[in-house]
Amino acid sequence: MTDRNDDLFDAARAVIPGGVNSPVRAYGSVGGTPRFLARALGATVTDAAGTTYVDLVASWGPALLGHAHPEVVAAVQEAATRGLSFGAPTEGEVELAAVIADRVRAGEVRPVERVRLVSTGTEATMTAIRLARGATGRDLLVKFAGHYHGHSDGLLAAAGSGVATLALPGSAGVPAPIAAQTLVIDYNSPEALAAVFAEHGDRIAAVIVEASAANMGVVAPQPGFNRLIAETAHAHGALMILDEVLTGFRVHPAGFWGLQQAAGEEYLPDIITFGKVVGGGMPLAALGGRAEIMDLLAPTGPVYQAGTLSGNPLSVAAGLATLRLATDDVYARIDAAAARLSASLERALTAAGVVHAVPRAGNLFGVAFAAEAPRDYAQAQAQEAFRYAPFFHALRARGVALPPSVFEAWFLTAAHGDAELAAIEAALPAAAEAAARATA
Repeated sequence: MTDRNDDLFDAARAVIPGGVNSPVRAYGSVGGTPRFLARALGATVTDAAGTTYVDLVASWGPALLGHAHPEVVAAVQEAATRGLSFGAPTEGEVELAAVIADRVRAGEVRPVERVRLVSTGTEATMTAIRLARGATGRDLLVKFAGHYHGHSDGLLAAAGSGVATLALPGSAGVPAPIAAQTLVIDYNSPEALAAVFAEHGDRIAAVIVEASAANMGVVAPQPGFNRLIAETAHAHGALMILDEVLTGFRVHPAGFWGLQQAAGEEYLPDIITFGKVVGGGMPLAALGGRAEIMDLLAPTGPVYQAGTLSGNPLSVAAGLATLRLATDDVYARIDAAAARLSASLERALTAAGVVHAVPRAGNLFGVAFAAEAPRDYAQAQAQEAFRYAPFFHALRARGVALPPSVFEAWFLTAAHGDAELAAIEAALPAAAEAAARATA
């Protein structure tokens, strides 16, 4: 007997490639039928069959305040009464850009002086790279194995065999000469960073790095590594692009950069990209940086970027409402919930005898089926990932929705209260036992 989700997946595969509009939604790494969501409210989501789950996906991060926060919804509804899209400047764009620039600060240090609004994180990182190349007059880009910066051609590059090997395409349809402009090196490796600049330093336009890796599981930068990236890039005339599409305004009022500044790790990125939380769940992203770099964007400079829906008024309204409601108290509550749930996850897996780590970066966390938290992509890939599918399904059967991949972060929201956390904690022992019984 099938339920509504099965029927919808069959119908979707008839008209949508793979039945989904973003690959991870297909449950390829965990198996089974994706849940087609019908509504979301607070800390829960409800699928097409009417089953409600405590949610740990949070729309992959944007739902910082919880789903369908009434003040965010009201802001979008009010904006919609004035028009859905103008293709012209609006007052809201100015307000949101100013809020972003003002939040990203540590004392008097403000790395964001200008902001350009776009529609997606992929567009933000793509534009940042073009801007870095325009600013430096160089072509090569350094990225780290396992870091995800969207699906533009130059970023879908697979790691090469050497420290500074020119990359090969990581996706069909990406021409080899485009992929070859990207140098892929090991994350958290000062040696790899030094080596790539020793060999190619005068041709490198920028290093792009997730502020904290969260697309190969949660893999935080080692102490001082982000600072080392900035120092190394600047010593060779290159720029540092800090990708905060996922972490920006999610782990701290000033993003992961702000979290690190508060911890005493001082460094200055040249361009920062934002997404997810900055749009409050609506399609919106941004990039920001120093005025002399950002002003190279058209129409003031020679680096072209444009978008009919850039700064969409509904998205801007959602972003403004979300950021204004994202107070210190909100972050404190999410941090406390993350600490509690991480500890509960540790206890359940330990009791079941499962080899594991619970890596964290601020209030982001997840599970790794390895004795130690991975430091790089190779270690993330080497874990016993086969344990995740039964763990995932055991939690789902008990009313908890996890990301459908071991290589994703778990997200809490300000709406996760004691009742929701207790429901997750009650489900964890059975899920840990399922993981313990798993075989490769």
